[in-house]
Amino acid sequence: MELDPRLHFVVATGIVAKKEPDQPPRFLIAKRAPTEKAFPNKWTVPGGKLVLTEYEHLPKTSPNHPQWYNVVDWVLEKEILEEVNVLIEKPQYLTDLVFIRPDGYPVVTLSYWCLYKSGEAKPGKDLTEVAWITVEEAKTYDLIDGIAEEIADVAKLFSI
Repeated sequence: MELDPRLHFVVATGIVAKKEPDQPPRFLIAKRAPTEKAFPNKWTVPGGKLVLTEYEHLPKTSPNHPQWYNVVDWVLEKEILEEVNVLIEKPQYLTDLVFIRPDGYPVVTLSYWCLYKSGEAKPGKDLTEVAWITVEEAKTYDLIDGIAEEIADVAKLFSI
């Protein structure tokens, strides 16, 4: 089967930040399972694919057309809770990137950041470990390329 170059997976990821008084911010990372197609055994931030069957039941924003606002926010909240057992505050856009999976499918990744709300972080079914880290500690983990820089960008927001 030939891939249609116009079709992409869309993924939303969330850099979850936790800030305690008089402490540097900490960020939630998770290690991907060895069975993952893309980036097996690498550390990353939680998130997931936009899947029509998961959001099509949400209220539509137009009675005449199947369209939805704020689906990315909904997906991030759902995926972060499923993947790492954490509730978040409203996500804020950070950046985007595109990569090609080993199976040839292109992936558009929308990267957001958000504040930790509640929950005890623990790995879900497609993850093996979780950790709360500082910007400096990020340099010691085998993170997917670019994640440490994204974490550093979010950390700068706390010093503004």
